[in-house]
Amino acid sequence: QKTSICYLSFPDSYSGGLGDTQFSFRLRQSGGPRTSPFQDDGRYNREAPLTLQREAAHYFGYVYFRQVKDSSMRRGYFQKSLVLVSHLPYVNLFQSLLQLIAPEYFDKLEPCLEAVCNEIDQWPPPVPGQTLNLPVMGVVIQVRIPSRVDKPGSSPVKQFNQENLLPAPLVLPSVHELDLFRCFQPVLIHIQMLWELMLLGEPMVVMAPSPTVSSEMVLALTSVLAPLRYCCDYRPYFTIHDSEFKEYTTRTQAPPNIVVGVTNPFFIKTLQHWPHILRVGELRMSGDLPKQVKVKKLAKLKTLDTKPGIYTSYKTFLHKDKSLIKRLLKGIQRKRPSEVQSALLRRHLLELTQSFIIPLEHYIASLMPLQRAITPWKNPPQIRPFCQEDFMKTLEHAGPQLTCVLKGDWLGLYRRFFKSPNFDGWFRQRHREMTHKLEALHLEAICEADIVAWMKDKSEVEIVDLVLKLREKLVRAQCQHLPVKEETLQRVGLYIDTIIGSLPEDLQAVLHHP
Repeated sequence: QKTSICYLSFPDSYSGGLGDTQFSFRLRQSGGPRTSPFQDDGRYNREAPLTLQREAAHYFGYVYFRQVKDSSMRRGYFQKSLVLVSHLPYVNLFQSLLQLIAPEYFDKLEPCLEAVCNEIDQWPPPVPGQTLNLPVMGVVIQVRIPSRVDKPGSSPVKQFNQENLLPAPLVLPSVHELDLFRCFQPVLIHIQMLWELMLLGEPMVVMAPSPTVSSEMVLALTSVLAPLRYCCDYRPYFTIHDSEFKEYTTRTQAPPNIVVGVTNPFFIKTLQHWPHILRVGELRMSGDLPKQVKVKKLAKLKTLDTKPGIYTSYKTFLHKDKSLIKRLLKGIQRKRPSEVQSALLRRHLLELTQSFIIPLEHYIASLMPLQRAITPWKNPPQIRPFCQEDFMKTLEHAGPQLTCVLKGDWLGLYRRFFKSPNFDGWFRQRHREMTHKLEALHLEAICEADIVAWMKDKSEVEIVDLVLKLREKLVRAQCQHLPVKEETLQRVGLYIDTIIGSLPEDLQAVLHHP
């Protein structure tokens, strides 16, 4: 694993550029799950947006790489990377942190890192919904951790309390959001196609001139579905030394559902059997709409000097949204700041995702049993199964056309979506939430019931069985953190004590000390 991190921390192909560059990577964690330094019993993941959950099976690496001429070095260059490794996808926060630490570290080496680590050790754990002040090297980084209850698309709450902090804090507008407009510059007219490819979890290669462009493009692509979680694998930067290299380059099986960012020209040859390849050049902000790449046939991807373009035979289900391009063009003409253009782009993508997902949310909510069907002394009723054809019938009256002006083959898009890992991930998450809600409603129904009346004509065996079942429910509610009021749990506990108190003493002793 350390070797993998080392390879991923340097450019994979000749990099003539001198100076400092930053990029990110993501790698599979080998071995069993490690314990997190923050033992928060899963609270963070329950309260954070799905797209910002702590990943147990992957590490994110944030790299600050320096390359400068140095005649004292054998190669004639000083080349060094400082890497921050985390389970959290906070690309903005950690790259901003590295901008403060790395230049000092290259200058002063280990003692500088030791001092920084001592400061970071004192930082509070991230709590969704809270604004954190994080002191490091004489600067206070101020940032808000997003929460699942935030309204999608709302800008970060402007509630930064300055607390007369001196020096004034370095305020980050977001822990994770990239400048989408800058990242998508060369592909703005194809944003619709890229959104569909991400939604369907299609295998895709991003070929870029540098790890910076590669990692930013991959992270931007995987963020276009928010607030829907992108459930496939992705590698913002991938090298020929990676342990999964053979798995991805083999031609004996279909490419996996993954977006992979590469820079080594060698990949043009080894990955040319992949169905979608996005080749981009260096990102440069200019005064007008940057040159847009063209969609080209995969057969053209044979030469080493491959031109920028989207190499695919994919036909979009939805028509292009020309109004978005017009609005972005107007912004360029009016010299609108990049962050304003990014907000416009993000809002468009959010509305597109919501138009697609709202009919699914309405349909899955209709599968929940009625509240009156939940009775205290029977197991809660089952959630009805998801039937794709029944869902399709709802689209005529309650489909995406209600909230989205885009025309096209929405039904075909849904049918393809049902086969993707993103549908599977969304459905599992919703089903789990609904099951927890049913359990919570059942506990509340038990609390409202007249337990003494129920016990009157019941045998000891039935009463003991009830105690064991209620105990099991209580433990499950606490372990799974079901959405149940604390007073409901307390009342169930009192119920159990009341029932045990009505039994003969020998049984009471057994039930009190099982």
